[in-house]
Amino acid sequence: MSLYKNLFKQTAIYGLATVLPRIISFLLNPLFVIYLPNKSEMGEVSVIFSYLVFFNVILSYGMETAFFRFFNTEENKKNVISTSTLTLFWSSLGFLFISLLFRKTLSEWANINVEYITYTIWILTLDALAIIPFSKLRAEKKPLKYAAIKIGNVSVNFLLTVFFLAFLPKLVHQNPDGFLKTIYIENFQIGYIFISTLVASLLTFIVLIPNYLNISWKFDYSLWKKMMNYGFPILIAGIAFAINEHFDKILLDWLHVSKSDIGAYSACYKIGMFMVLFRTAYTLGIEPFFFSHASNENAQQTYATITKYFVIFGSFICLFVIAFIDLLKRPLVPNPEYWDAIKVVPLIVLANFFLGIYTNLSVWYKIIDKTKIGAYISIVGAIITLLLNYLLIPTMSYYGSAIATIAAYGSMMIISYKMGQKSYPIPYEINKIFSYLTITILFSAISFYIPQLRENYFLKIGLLLLFSYFIYYNEKETFTRILNAKKN
Repeated sequence: MSLYKNLFKQTAIYGLATVLPRIISFLLNPLFVIYLPNKSEMGEVSVIFSYLVFFNVILSYGMETAFFRFFNTEENKKNVISTSTLTLFWSSLGFLFISLLFRKTLSEWANINVEYITYTIWILTLDALAIIPFSKLRAEKKPLKYAAIKIGNVSVNFLLTVFFLAFLPKLVHQNPDGFLKTIYIENFQIGYIFISTLVASLLTFIVLIPNYLNISWKFDYSLWKKMMNYGFPILIAGIAFAINEHFDKILLDWLHVSKSDIGAYSACYKIGMFMVLFRTAYTLGIEPFFFSHASNENAQQTYATITKYFVIFGSFICLFVIAFIDLLKRPLVPNPEYWDAIKVVPLIVLANFFLGIYTNLSVWYKIIDKTKIGAYISIVGAIITLLLNYLLIPTMSYYGSAIATIAAYGSMMIISYKMGQKSYPIPYEINKIFSYLTITILFSAISFYIPQLRENYFLKIGLLLLFSYFIYYNEKETFTRILNAKKN
């Protein structure tokens, strides 16, 4: 029992450290909408952050996962720590040197201010240097220290961003001859956003510096080759995932969609974070459970039941968000100039729901140790993302990107189900799951896409109640069994 209690405790702590940055990102969205001068600057911020995510994957090149793999299998753990630390240390410094040398070329190629490129290069380097120290904390079972540093990072970033955007201009205006005048630059909102991120990354690296001072700096070439071979498929899968998750903003920019439209799309896209937060929290809690129950006699039935209830809760969240988009957009995207992109939100919410279902369905290849299949499925999703964006953006702009996202995640969901039923059959209640999905999509379409009904909140509440009754009617035997168990 103590083993499971400890596992739950560590999962909760790591979960908080993982979910909190997403919540902070969620909270920053209205701040950016209010304080950035226009949609074009919001678009530029979104494009740069998309590059950040993409290059974060490349600069880690699967070494984080390789570290965990070999830390647990190699007898000489200090050798694993020093070899993985050294390879990321030198590759990060090499990236820093080359990128700074060619930053003007990169600026011209990406059509991004060279100053923002410079900040981005330093952020990427500092984040890459923190990868193994963070992994070492997890491997050595120090979740509290890990979470404290991670939460400290996002807190510093958030507070500095709020200060620079919301308070600094007012304070300087009130006291134009004060000290704060020396750090104030007019019309520098984008720069302040990246300075906040850079300071947070720098402070994090300073806290983690002892990890570099306490290693032997011994490099094992044969171990390094094994780690690189192990990490390469993970790199490919990571690139594929980054393409599915963030590359649409970059593609919109490449295909000459205006920064203004990209800004509106990115701001409204964030409303879909409700489903992302639910999916992330669920995944962090359920994956350890999947593995701990793999050897149980009724494991497949358990997985089927869990997936069904994920679909039930996810369907309700999906329908709620889509039905009340016009209320949610006011606090989350508090500028009517951005609302022309609100039409993408139903597709993005549903796409993230499909990704959550895919996470459930992916248990089969994890249980039978064929994780490369996950990489192959992600690559298929990435190909669909790239192809549909290329075909649809010229005529449909960012709406084409939203269609590409839902097509990619929907395809991954179906492929995983079909392949899984052949290799590791799980008795999913397909009829019920399909009925919940169908009703969710139908009710969402009625509440959002029919103009005469879009402002009718009595109808929307009625649809939610009707859907709730449909769930109860289908699941009343289970609910009755749960209630009776509690009474006993």
